[in-house]
Amino acid sequence: MNLSSIRAPKKATEKKKRVGRGMGSGMGKTSTRGHKGQWSRTGARLIRGFEGGQMPLHRRIPKRGFTNIFREEYDVVNLDRLATLTETEITVEVLKKAGMVNGKSPVKILGTGELKSALTIHAHKFSKTAQEKITRAGGKFEVLQ
Repeated sequence: MNLSSIRAPKKATEKKKRVGRGMGSGMGKTSTRGHKGQWSRTGARLIRGFEGGQMPLHRRIPKRGFTNIFREEYDVVNLDRLATLTETEITVEVLKKAGMVNGKSPVKILGTGELKSALTIHAHKFSKTAQEKITRAGGKFEVLQ
C-alpha cells in the first residue's frame, strides 16, 4: 500500500444537500418538505408517542399488575449442574469460570437434582430443598452477603 493507492471511503466526497437554493438545485421552492402540513412549517416538534391526535399506543393498551422496582434478579443454578463440576469447594468465581452464571447478579442455588458427593457451596441464597439435599449428601452451604 502506498499514498497513490489510497482512496476515500464511499460517499465521503459526495456534496451536501443544499436546500432552498433556487429551482436549479432540484430542491427549491418547498425545500424537500412538500406542501402544507405540520412538517412543512418551521419549529415543527411533536412529543414522543404522538399519533396525530389518535389515542397513542402506550395509552390504548391495558395495564395490569404491579412491577416491583426493588426486585432482585438472581442467577439460578440447580444441584444437578453443580454435581457435574470437579471442584469440592464451589464459589461464585468457580461457577462463573464454568459458564453457569454471569457474575454480575447474585447466585441462588435450587434443589433440582441430587448430589452424590459432599460439597461446600458458597452462594447468596439457597432454596430449602437445596439446603436439605446438600446437608444430606454431607456437604455444607455458606450464605454470602
